[in-house]
Amino acid sequence: MTNIDVVDNHGQFTHLEQRALRDMGVDVELIDNETPPEEIDADGLVLSGGPDIDDIGRCSEYLDLDVPVLGICLGMQIIADELGGRVGGGEYGGYADVTVEVLDEDDPLTGSLAPETRVWASHADEVKELPEGFTLTGRSDVCGVEAMSDADRDLYGVQWHPEVAHTEEGEELFENFVDICNR
Repeated sequence: MTNIDVVDNHGQFTHLEQRALRDMGVDVELIDNETPPEEIDADGLVLSGGPDIDDIGRCSEYLDLDVPVLGICLGMQIIADELGGRVGGGEYGGYADVTVEVLDEDDPLTGSLAPETRVWASHADEVKELPEGFTLTGRSDVCGVEAMSDADRDLYGVQWHPEVAHTEEGEELFENFVDICNR
């Protein structure tokens, strides 16, 4: 059975990320973002959303664990910020229903959602510049970086929340991540 840890960055939907994976038959544990990396034994990690990039615990250390990582909202921003990208305030602001244009139908995380998908996303902060090695895999009319992937390192991020009911193909995105973790 696939074992995925959800790293709690104090987001309001974090428990829904855990539940979505559990409902798919994944052995999933919710862990604190201060958990020492050496105590993590998982096939993959989800970096949850959250309110504050200054309260990310040890998330940067988890990027070196050599397991696939999916960053959701703040989680994606952590990946970008830690690996040399740039994060800044979004022009759109709060939560909204957004149509994301999926740019790479071969991407292992988002490709099956092509050509577009409806999502629920917050744009208070967003990735403004991709880190080296990442590919832009999704964009919208309110955000230039809705999704990014570094398939060589199995690091992925989405600005939206696949765990909420307002996101049409959220379960499919989680299924794609589980497939990545099982490779």
